[in-house]
Amino acid sequence: MPKRKSWREKLADDKGLPKVVKIGGPMSRKWGEGTCVIAAPAEVDAIMSRVPKGKLITINQIRNHLAKQHEATIGCPMTTGIFAWIAAHAAEEAASEGRKRITPYWRTLKSGGELNAKYPGGIENLKKHLKAEGHSVVQRGKRFFVEDAEKALARL
Repeated sequence: MPKRKSWREKLADDKGLPKVVKIGGPMSRKWGEGTCVIAAPAEVDAIMSRVPKGKLITINQIRNHLAKQHEATIGCPMTTGIFAWIAAHAAEEAASEGRKRITPYWRTLKSGGELNAKYPGGIENLKKHLKAEGHSVVQRGKRFFVEDAEKALARL
């Protein structure tokens, strides 16, 4: 059985990305016409790494930045989220090996300031990191949000 790739190996594996593709088929119903950039995982990680302490970023901001960077209409919603998830796990993997400077994935939120429960350690870990940086986390139903997240959004 082949050895499983580490999270950092997955992050470094660009699989021929980035690439810009024409929006078509079912995707055009939701996203319109134009082009879509499928960024490399390391590009998503690099953006997440630049968010300073006390600031936040959303997946949509990352997608918009990537689209602008690659002169595309949109950044791929599916792969950007997947690559942010890989970056988060790669950061935790590095932290578990003693690295101090890791990608601050807890600063990357879903749209509307929602915490991503799929990040390492789940909601409790994210709340701990965010509270340590001065943010308040509120629960709405079963979901958690950074209170007034829009006031803390980083500029790219």
